[in-house]
Amino acid sequence: MEREKSGAEAHVMTKSDLIDRIAEKLKLPRGKAEEVVNMVFESMENSLKQGERIEIRGFGSFEIRNYKAYEGRNPRTGNPVEVQPKRLPFFKVGKELKERVNNGRTTADGAPAADAPPSTPGNGPTTT
Repeated sequence: MEREKSGAEAHVMTKSDLIDRIAEKLKLPRGKAEEVVNMVFESMENSLKQGERIEIRGFGSFEIRNYKAYEGRNPRTGNPVEVQPKRLPFFKVGKELKERVNNGRTTADGAPAADAPPSTPGNGPTTT
């Protein structure tokens, strides 16, 4: 299955963009919005460090996955390399978010994607 590549026009939302959107939406000073975002991220990070699973209904879940040590290969030389065991955060998208993203797909020019269902009340993006 091939993934669509959106090219140079694709925008990446950064932490700074998120802070700006929260500040604007909640009419907060940017510094306060930054504190809120940092607090949320720190809380999530601390929970994951303690091995706790994070579930956000309608969005997805975060958990830590443990990986055993194994022998890999250096791609440049082909020599064996010992890869240490590690714990990595893993995100699993929730069903509702997956559906909302797929129902809101657009092409590069902003038009609805050909295979996206028509937007009807209740299944399209909401604005508040």
